[in-house]
Amino acid sequence: MSAPVPPDCQQPRLPAEWERQAALMLTWPHSGGDWGADLPAVEACFERLAAAAAQYQPVLIVSPDSRTSARIRNRLRSAGASAQRLIFSEAPSNDVWARDHGPITVLRAGGRAQLLDFRFNGWGDRYPAADDDRLPRRLTEEGVIGGESYRRIEWILEGGSIDSDGAGTLLTTSSCLLNPNRNSGCAREEVEAQLQARLGVRRVLWLESGWLCGDDTDGHVDMLARFVDRYTIAHAICEDPDDPHYRSLQALRAELQAARTLQGDPYRLIELPIPAPIYDEHGNRLPATYANFVFINGAVLVPVYDDPADAVACARLAQACPGREIVRIPARELIRQGGSVHCATMQLPEGVIIDGPGAEADERRRVHEA
Repeated sequence: MSAPVPPDCQQPRLPAEWERQAALMLTWPHSGGDWGADLPAVEACFERLAAAAAQYQPVLIVSPDSRTSARIRNRLRSAGASAQRLIFSEAPSNDVWARDHGPITVLRAGGRAQLLDFRFNGWGDRYPAADDDRLPRRLTEEGVIGGESYRRIEWILEGGSIDSDGAGTLLTTSSCLLNPNRNSGCAREEVEAQLQARLGVRRVLWLESGWLCGDDTDGHVDMLARFVDRYTIAHAICEDPDDPHYRSLQALRAELQAARTLQGDPYRLIELPIPAPIYDEHGNRLPATYANFVFINGAVLVPVYDDPADAVACARLAQACPGREIVRIPARELIRQGGSVHCATMQLPEGVIIDGPGAEADERRRVHEA
């Protein structure tokens, strides 16, 4: 059953991720999640991620309880993070993947922010997700985040499944958005109608190819291809004919070569080689990719995997993103659960009010007035 499509009034705009942000949201790992004995290592990864982001902008950290918040605050301060840029809230969560359970923010007339809380069903009912699905509503009800308005939408959409150029073009995959485990019975035309009405999308670039071993999201686009600007797309590529990814990622490249901008021009393509295979303790290959990078104010956070391809990917993204620092985030621990740096974060664009417990008063004013 799909949610009714609202009338077309005051068309929203889904900003690009490189636009100014009020904060970056993280949902902290905890002992009730899936990390098991890997929890200390993945917490260390989150500490590096949060400390790096806080060098450039506020970071909203959702932790399971006040004791954990205090411990994180102390560790991040020891790592050099400014206390004024660390905003804490306590709420239950199932897992860390804020990209998919965090709010998707659109901008309306005058830059007013609207938080859209799409339903989250644990990537097609694969995993428990009730706490994650309630998280955006809880954060708004407690006054932690806000905007022009909050809207719950009983239609399934994950932030990692879409990528916006900020000008009305959306990049996504058929394997995810048309999967019956999300919005059963929704045809391509109905999905496009929802995206147009909710996000202000003018057109959708559907990718039919692209696949990574170990990906349990049904092909989230943020693992495969991303806008770098309105005319540039960075994408995963494999040049080894013996690698199982070769044919699929070569087909993805061909699709992107055939794609056109709104002006009818081909996109500039930035090829990001996948790293050498990384396996879990059971011998299953993990979906390591450099396409899972994150824009923040003044920088790009790039996942790295202790692989020679790290330098290649970072150099190519640096060339594609002039004026931004490239910050490497070790992500081997994160990828053990199938996600990386972009999956673990959700940007809150400029215009979203951040007023969480633990924020310093002058920082609250700065964020409000940014």
